[in-house]
Amino acid sequence: MLHIPSSSERTPSQPEPEDRASGELPHEGALTGLFEISKILNGTGRLDVTFADVVNSLQSFIQMRHGIVWLFGHEGPEIQVGTGWSEGDECYRPCLPRNAVDQIVATDRPLIVENVAAAPAFSAADRELLGVSDIMNVSFIGVPIHIGPRVVGVLTIDRAQNDSSSVRLEYDARLLAMVANLMGQAVDSHRLFERGRQAPLAENELRDNQRVNFGLPSRERKKPHTHGIIGDSAALIGLLEKIEVVAKSNSTVLLRGESGTGKELVAKAIHESSSRAKRPFVKLNCAALPETVLESELFGHEKGAFTGAVSSRKGRFELADKGTLFLDEIGEISAPFQAKLLRVLQEQEFERVGSNHTIKVDVRIIAATNKNLEEAVARSEFRADLYYRVSVVPLLLPPLRERRSDIPLLAREFLRKFNSENGRTLSLEASAIDVLMNCGFPGNVRELENCIERTATLCAGSSIVASDFACRQGECLSSTLWKGTSDDKTDQPASIQPMPARSVIPLDQTAFPTQSVSELTSLAPAGTALVGGARMADRERVIAAMERSGWVQAKAARLLGLTPRQIGYALRKYGIEIKRF
Repeated sequence: MLHIPSSSERTPSQPEPEDRASGELPHEGALTGLFEISKILNGTGRLDVTFADVVNSLQSFIQMRHGIVWLFGHEGPEIQVGTGWSEGDECYRPCLPRNAVDQIVATDRPLIVENVAAAPAFSAADRELLGVSDIMNVSFIGVPIHIGPRVVGVLTIDRAQNDSSSVRLEYDARLLAMVANLMGQAVDSHRLFERGRQAPLAENELRDNQRVNFGLPSRERKKPHTHGIIGDSAALIGLLEKIEVVAKSNSTVLLRGESGTGKELVAKAIHESSSRAKRPFVKLNCAALPETVLESELFGHEKGAFTGAVSSRKGRFELADKGTLFLDEIGEISAPFQAKLLRVLQEQEFERVGSNHTIKVDVRIIAATNKNLEEAVARSEFRADLYYRVSVVPLLLPPLRERRSDIPLLAREFLRKFNSENGRTLSLEASAIDVLMNCGFPGNVRELENCIERTATLCAGSSIVASDFACRQGECLSSTLWKGTSDDKTDQPASIQPMPARSVIPLDQTAFPTQSVSELTSLAPAGTALVGGARMADRERVIAAMERSGWVQAKAARLLGLTPRQIGYALRKYGIEIKRF
């Protein structure tokens, strides 16, 4: 084992050895080789391919049989390449003496061995690996690869021992140390580039995993436009992304959701995102008008068509030509008018009241309802052909209880609006936010807005605290309404599911083995009234739902808000015999 003398230890009389392979002075060939290696390491290819090219270049100015580069895999992939390696070669077996490498890493110093057979750093397996025999002695040089003070790899060569002096080994060790230094810089630059490239990818991947997938491709990572819709919950982001997709077509859209979820706001967002954005957005509440007035409002009328028609008037369809018509509460229109509306939706043409002249329009229809249209079709209350015509692209709006993280944002926006309109400077304390977060809000966003306005109006201080809310004072009439009793008041916010328009009584939650439904509801029998607010037994409510559904379990499950498995469990629990027809 040899010591590498520093430049001051060498005497001027000591001649530089000649390069026997090329006939040139060693430093001239080495400079050319180092320059070529520096160009290789400045490339942008894969590290394993780059390092293999470096080893091949070493052979042009350093005598060697095998050259090996071993890059440890602490912060990246482990790399072992060398003489004879080729890309994709899975059978490559490097001549790497592990004991010697361990010594280089542990001491952080080069290892120069003139005769491997006599060196204790090499085990018998290492000697066999390097091809040491009685007729051939082998020399070895190994140097560490650094990134700063850390050893991240090693560069080694071995060669058959010849008559060259030990100075030749020392000289080649210095050359290898220079090459190792260049390789360390290349590794550092490569890892720095990879970290910079992977950071935004990891951030986008995390954002994709957090959001709810509504059928959108994962490559669409751009944040959707909010259109004035407040919130950043996963459910709302999914809805906004759906709006962006739906807006690109002219298909009829049916907005489904509970009352107060903001269906009109979503309809306007679809219009503003579409190619019709610069055209009219006309809206009409179908439940607010009787049938005779509704026909005139939608189709228009001619002068003298009926008493009071003193002049001709365009209807909403005509006003919305080339634009969008929003029909709210479409489930409330009468059966005769449904037939008239169906023709207009199919043909995009109509006649004004009192006229025989057909008017052709180009209108996109967005309808909305909080009714269960499927049940209405089954009861013959809503035409099936009209249902299929308006429900081309159904969009389900999430209730507020499914986007609770949006409650603080909505509450602060409603309070800001109140302050602006009333010249107040109220703020929401953390305790007030806690109250809102624990409330069920079956009336959804509309109920939250009313709650904020009511509490802000009655607030005497400069900020709203928990005790300012009516529910904390036992005066929340809304919670009493949704609980289905007149005297069941509480000083805590109600956290329950909303009732449909029909009489809905909560079922005993312990009757059903489920953790996904917080509270279950069912329908009373048709035409049955609840006397004095008395609650029917759970068994009777299950029987009532089965009777209304014709003893079809799947339909009864939908009426109760259960799954078919849960309704089957309830039937077995209460010993209800299924009627066969």
